[in-house]
Amino acid sequence: MAPDGLLGGDLLAAGSFAAVSSLPEEQFLAWGWRIPFLLSAILIAVGLFIRLKISETPAFQQMKEAGTEARTPLVDAVRTYPKSILLVIGMRVSENACGYIFSVFVLSYVTQQVGLSSSVAYAGVMIAAAVQFFISPVYGALSDRVGRRPVYMFGAGFLVLLAFPFFWLLDTGVAALIWLAIVLGFAVGNGAMFATQPAFFSELFGTNVRYSGVSLGYQMSAVFAGGLAPFIATALLAWAGSYWPVALYIMAVSLISFVSVYLATETFRGALTEELAREPGAEAGRAGQAT
Repeated sequence: MAPDGLLGGDLLAAGSFAAVSSLPEEQFLAWGWRIPFLLSAILIAVGLFIRLKISETPAFQQMKEAGTEARTPLVDAVRTYPKSILLVIGMRVSENACGYIFSVFVLSYVTQQVGLSSSVAYAGVMIAAAVQFFISPVYGALSDRVGRRPVYMFGAGFLVLLAFPFFWLLDTGVAALIWLAIVLGFAVGNGAMFATQPAFFSELFGTNVRYSGVSLGYQMSAVFAGGLAPFIATALLAWAGSYWPVALYIMAVSLISFVSVYLATETFRGALTEELAREPGAEAGRAGQAT
């Protein structure tokens, strides 16, 4: 869930597809579309190398030394942190759904509804990914100073307000304004939520179930929000013949995330290494070591 790593991938993906999309349609359909997928093998190798070199966190090392590892972390996460899992799902609904709308659905909208070349939309996504690449550390640092909740709520609330203006800018047919719309949605609004997620979500769970708890909530939202978002947006557009139901969809998922963040506990002042004493079974583990 490292924001800049994923954004770098988005930037490379959009750039590679923008490059091959300039090919004649027959060549693109025959072999051009395969090039970005083949190049992704390099990133897989780099990602695997990085993952194998990463050390465990101090909090996890302390947990191992205390003998409080969860034998069934997924079950324990559901049993001990059901509220946190539901909150993660709710908080990620907007970021995940809107992320696909601003980076995937927008490509077909610009070409089919606005009538411009796909290169215009690809350029907008690349610019937005580049902006978010640099703005994510700013959002992360801000969440360390003022809290996770204010930054996250800003992102969700911003998308509620941007939903209709986003399409107004796209419908102008002016490349610069289309790029501005994508940057505002993908980098400014979505970026505030995306940059805050790794720390915020992790801090909602105890060390012994942190990975399982975050992963369960994160992937559940991906199935029901991000995975379906482009199809829902396309269906709504086809049904109404206009963007207004898609804008309402953006507002609805963003309101869900806004409320979820409001219901969550602020976590930025807590130290992960101080929670060991609160872990289920921690006292038993220490007692066993003492004997």
